Amino acid sequence: MYTFSSKLKTFSFLLMIIGILGIGYGFLTAPKDIQEIEKIVAAESHETHGEAHAVASEAHPATDAHADAEHKEHLEHVLHQLQNKPWAALYVACIFFMLISLGVLAFYAIQQVAQAGWSPVLFRVMQGITAFLPVASVLFFIFLLVTGLQLFHSNHLFIWLDKEVVAHDKLISAKAGYLNFPFWIIRAALFLIGWNLYRYFSAKNCLAQDESTDDSFYKKNFNISAMFLVFFIVTESIMSWDWIMSIDPHWFSTLFGWYVFASFFVSGITTICLVALYLKSAGYLEHVNTSHIHDLAKFMFGFSVFWTYLWFSQFMLIWYANIPEEITYFITRIQLYNLPFFGAVVMNFVFPILILINTDFKRITWVLVMAGTVILLGHYIDFFNMIMPSAVGDRWFIGVSEISSVLFFLGLFIYVVFNALTKSPLLPKRNPFIEESKHFHY
Repeated sequence: MYTFSSKLKTFSFLLMIIGILGIGYGFLTAPKDIQEIEKIVAAESHETHGEAHAVASEAHPATDAHADAEHKEHLEHVLHQLQNKPWAALYVACIFFMLISLGVLAFYAIQQVAQAGWSPVLFRVMQGITAFLPVASVLFFIFLLVTGLQLFHSNHLFIWLDKEVVAHDKLISAKAGYLNFPFWIIRAALFLIGWNLYRYFSAKNCLAQDESTDDSFYKKNFNISAMFLVFFIVTESIMSWDWIMSIDPHWFSTLFGWYVFASFFVSGITTICLVALYLKSAGYLEHVNTSHIHDLAKFMFGFSVFWTYLWFSQFMLIWYANIPEEITYFITRIQLYNLPFFGAVVMNFVFPILILINTDFKRITWVLVMAGTVILLGHYIDFFNMIMPSAVGDRWFIGVSEISSVLFFLGLFIYVVFNALTKSPLLPKRNPFIEESKHFHY
């Protein structure tokens, strides 16, 4: 049985405390009204711009009212962007860590349906990571409720929730039959409940199989895993539209569901590898050898390439077609988010290709820890790129809110996952393929 290290537990609590304090600071320091925004905008403006505006006002007094209206509208827009910043930072971190556990759950289900012989020694590691899904689901659903019910006026993440916006926007109003709060929140509840039900019953059957005299619970897991994968592939696509793409309701991509899947799936596999390496270094997982780790590294490499294929396909097709409604998405990111946009490609493709293409490197612990850390950071940046431009526009920077949100969810993730690992033996005893897995070498 695994024992949760007191140092690791303390570290997780420390991360959560620092995270909560930073998140609170981010909300407290966010601008509250137009007056604060006027000071910020004035500080950013050059004196020459002010002089030019004064001259223009004297020369065209008739336009003063129109200019004032435009200026006020601009200030309100900036206010919404800066008020969104702590909310968006919290949202990116929450959905990223939740989808990591969902990615691991999907990978586990695939292993079950494929009747893979190499992976059963890692099943309890996967189940430990997926234990974060129920916790994250509750927090995420609360976030959606708070946002959808508009309990805080500073939260403007989903503009289609604003009835005034819908009334004056033909494109959004045309989507109102789908993008409306009751239908949206019901879909979210169904998705989260469905994923967590599979997580609960698959873990329960896996533990029951240890005490069973036949393979009945293994067969049950095979059946429900097959059903879950059908449910997952449909709900994952809809989830990506509902929770990410609808933040910018004017834009859409038919590849987006696959693109989001590739990002959190490779993040989930990378997390399995890092947790397994940690447990191995602590003296656990005696049957996990370099061949198991090598296979995980191959999946990390393969799905990094798959993510890049989808990234390029989505970008190339939209860029080449040059349709104004679509190309705006990438122009915004290239012009305003140049560093994180192209930095994500380097971290999620160039770096893994250069490091993990080497067979020997796939078996070296420190290389995999380094590569895995870069991949996870890169895919956090990927989610940042998906969400932030529509939420905060050009008012982005990685500051206290972003770092604190990541630290809080990282601390919570570590605590929940490693606490869950203490609840059951790390080796499934009666899995039909356990002996093959224990002696897996190539």
